[in-house]
Amino acid sequence: MDKNIIRELLKVYLAEDVGDGDHTSLSTIPQGTQGKAKLLVKENGILAGVDLAIEIFGLIDSQLAVEVLMHDGDSMVIGDIALNVSGSVHSILKAERLVLNCVQRMSAIATQTQKIVALLEGTNTKVLDTRKTTPGFRFFEKWAVKIGGGVNHRFGLYDMILIKDNHVDYSGGIANAINNAKNYLQQNNKQLDIEIEVRNFTELEQAMQAGGVQRIMLDNFTTDNLKKAVEIIGGKFITEASGGITIENVRSYAECGVDYISIGALTHSVKSLDLSLKAFND
Repeated sequence: MDKNIIRELLKVYLAEDVGDGDHTSLSTIPQGTQGKAKLLVKENGILAGVDLAIEIFGLIDSQLAVEVLMHDGDSMVIGDIALNVSGSVHSILKAERLVLNCVQRMSAIATQTQKIVALLEGTNTKVLDTRKTTPGFRFFEKWAVKIGGGVNHRFGLYDMILIKDNHVDYSGGIANAINNAKNYLQQNNKQLDIEIEVRNFTELEQAMQAGGVQRIMLDNFTTDNLKKAVEIIGGKFITEASGGITIENVRSYAECGVDYISIGALTHSVKSLDLSLKAFND
């Protein structure tokens, strides 16, 4: 957890939400009012974002006291209380929506990821996230994938070379794309892994002949063809399957022997889990 990154992102989120002040709370509740609130679970799943919630409360008001009752990665059921927070009511209300937005979405992603991880149990396949994330929220969505037991793929365009179909087509083929990438790394004195996406067995053969890559992504292969492709690769390269893989068929893809399965749906189409921040008295 890089707190510097987190705090810079949270400042942007708070500027978007608070602007020049929470005028509803300021106009209705006297200054100095103290109170307590609980983060109430209203849907079963895997909890994610507690550590982030602590950072949000602390950034808004260092005097807020947070009592953590559940931790990231814990299974949660309706009626559980993840944490209590006490202190300035104005500060609690200022933090409320940002905390909920973050924890609800992160918990949904962790829950979905954990379901797929459970389905892969007994295989050697791991589930990867993708760059199909919410702009400005990628750091936290990928964090949630890890909490759910998944593995992070590249974070952005800068930390890995992933040669996909458009790169192949624009550069004039698999061999050209790979050779261009290797030359680029050498010329710019960069150390980055190279992954190549292939769409069929012809491209797979071309990629293996070109060499110099660490991973081959087998895109939109049927399970029969994926199994055959993994056999052809024979452990010479790390293998990744993508395209058309869902929670319903992920197990059959894993049983083909692929090292990784990447699923954009981990982050791009989950429904936030239901939680609420409710005032309470002792």
